[in-house]
Amino acid sequence: MADIIAGVATSHVPAIGAAIDLGKTQEPYWAPLFKGYEASKKWIAEVQPDVIILVYNDHASAFSLEVIPTFALGCAAEFPPADEGWGPRPVPVVKGNPELAWHIAQSVILDEFDLTIVNNMTVDHGLTVPLSLMFGQPKEWPCQVIPLAVNVVQYPPPTGNRCYNLGKAIRKAVASFDKDLKVVIFGTGGMSHQLQGPRAGLINREFDTRFLDNLTKDPQALAKLPHIDYVREAGSEGIEMVMWLIMRGALDDDVRETYRFYHVPGSNTAVGHIILENKR
Repeated sequence: MADIIAGVATSHVPAIGAAIDLGKTQEPYWAPLFKGYEASKKWIAEVQPDVIILVYNDHASAFSLEVIPTFALGCAAEFPPADEGWGPRPVPVVKGNPELAWHIAQSVILDEFDLTIVNNMTVDHGLTVPLSLMFGQPKEWPCQVIPLAVNVVQYPPPTGNRCYNLGKAIRKAVASFDKDLKVVIFGTGGMSHQLQGPRAGLINREFDTRFLDNLTKDPQALAKLPHIDYVREAGSEGIEMVMWLIMRGALDDDVRETYRFYHVPGSNTAVGHIILENKR
């Protein structure tokens, strides 16, 4: 049977992708950030997942204000990198797993989560930057990727509790798939940051640290956080962290924290990263 063995959470700052693509990773500003992902690259090279379910938010690349799905699951065979205004990133085309994706869609929808099924979709930095951080610059991504786009741009986004429970439904779906696959789920976005207004540049290390702590030990407490707490404490874009709760819900209740990294600044945000593994 398919099995979700671990979860990865990471920021997906677009400037990180630009630093990789332009060969700036060893410049003084960027070097400490990329050094923090060296252990993660070694970890995922050892784990060798067959499939990654990657939870992220689209930044008006595949979707716009004309169509705003709360949860959109990519069921296509491949997903090309999006042109976000300066040409597509020079990264490989993402190869999907339609069979597993359709199985997840069926299982989760029958569990009363209203997914949007997407069969033609480009993927932007929200998805490609986490892959680059974990895998570097390969000619082909070393595993298949199922994109799960979440609306955290246009109000109202889903609640943390809804995201956490969706993760549980995904865990159930994957466990009922009848092929042996090693699956890792990514939750991306965050951490604390605000891109506009008088609080632009806001970073709240205390909130971020508490959030990372509770991902391991008390995710139910995080699931209860209302939207206003994210906005007040983590900035208007801090709401992206609800996507990390999909990752956490897809894991067992009992997990171990394998690795953690936190760095300020990465562009104008706090960059957070954690790896959680099921203990079994």
